[in-house]
Order: sequence, then structure tokens, then C-alpha cells
Amino acid sequence: MASLPAGSVTARDAKTRTPLPRYVDIRRAIEARIMSGELKPGDRIPGELELVDAYGVSRMTVNKALSSLAATGLLIRRRGSGSFVASPKSQETVLEIHDIKFEVEASGRRYRHEVLSSTARAATADERARLAIGGGGSVLALAVRHFADNQPFVLEDRLINVALVPEALTMRFDEEPPGTWLLKRIPWTEAEHRIRAVSASAKTAALLDLRRNAACLMIERVTWQSGTPVTSVQLIYPGDRHELAARFSPAGKTSRSR
Repeated sequence: MASLPAGSVTARDAKTRTPLPRYVDIRRAIEARIMSGELKPGDRIPGELELVDAYGVSRMTVNKALSSLAATGLLIRRRGSGSFVASPKSQETVLEIHDIKFEVEASGRRYRHEVLSSTARAATADERARLAIGGGGSVLALAVRHFADNQPFVLEDRLINVALVPEALTMRFDEEPPGTWLLKRIPWTEAEHRIRAVSASAKTAALLDLRRNAACLMIERVTWQSGTPVTSVQLIYPGDRHELAARFSPAGKTSRSR
């Protein structure tokens, strides 16, 4: 169990330092420990009775502080279990193409990936339609699972057009995930996104550590280079760990939301 944040404000200190309501004082003390990284995702916050004793306040005041933290997404409250530091949600700007590895590391979490399968073959009819290539086209089909702090982050189902990117056939992608590799080496000129909600199949649920039929977010993307398809990817994220964000200007530019 996570210990009470060091340096927490006592009742006497609160009276001399700030006229803020006590629940705000408690909320800020806990929030500071979360934002500093001392309390990490999954850590349990001391129980309400422990906080009542530590701060010398009513249980209603403690409950209000914890509820406020939960409302901001910093805590998850579980009936009968207590309050826990929430995992940070990933934000992806809708109209940009992001490097999953960079996205995870930029959030302060450790990144790793595993290639579940890699197969070079003639494209099926469905894959030709998905990648918009003609009959007889060949693809490298990849399935990759990405992790953030050892928690499954996203499943990647990718097709690479080997006619345009033949060097992909020699890559194992053990050291570098395929999306990162493509972004570094193959410039793209056009992309199309499709976003929809899906329910986790039994296989998806097992790979993402979810219950079956849990809500997931699927992003389908095709990129082209001067009219020639480069890759098609389907990304399946746990619905409660990912959100999309976009900021638009009249000129149509976008930037990552804060």
C-alpha cells in the first residue's frame, strides 16, 4: 500500500499557510505526489480512515478530496478495494500519424513490443482492397503487441506493400517496431483514417488483458507515397486507456492537445 505522501500539510500548517478548504489541501498534497511520480499508476492511496487520522478532518472531507481527484482522472475508486492511481491515458491527434514508441515514452512510461507474427505472401482479396493494390500484389503481414510499463497498450495489424518497400522483407523488427521503422525511412504524402468502436474478441481480450467484449477503439489507417500505397494498419486500443484529441485552426493545421 502506498504510504501517506511525505510533507503532507497538517491541520496547524493549513491554518497558517492557506485559507483553502481542507479537501483542496488534501487533494493538492496527493496530486503533487502523483505528478512527481512518487505515487505511480496502480499504487493504492491510503484509505479514507487513514487519511482522516492523518489530516484530522472528517471522512466527508476526505471523500470530497478523493472524489475530486477521481473526477480529474488521476484516481480510480473501487468499491470495497480503495482508491488507486490511474494509468495515464494516451492522447492521439486525429489527423496526424504518430510513432507508438515515441508516444509511450513521451508519457514517461517504459516501452517495449513483441512481434506476434510476420508473414510475406501474396495479398488476399480482402488485403488488396484494404491496401488498395491490384491483383497479384504481395504484402508483409505483421501482428505486433505494444506495451507501456509492461501493460498491453495497443495491438497492431499491419500490411506493408513490398512492391514499394522491398527492404521490409529483410527486417525482423525485434529492435524497432515496424511503424517507427517506416516513419524514419519511407516518406508518406497522403493518409486516410477511419475510427470506430469495437468489442474485444476472445483473442483480442487475452492479448490486451481485457474482459471479452470490452469496449475498444480501432483506428484504421492507409498511407500513400505519391499515389502508391505504402502500408495499411489497424490499431486496437483498450477503450479506457486511450483518447483522441485534435486542435484545429482555420488554416486546417492540427496540433497535439494538452
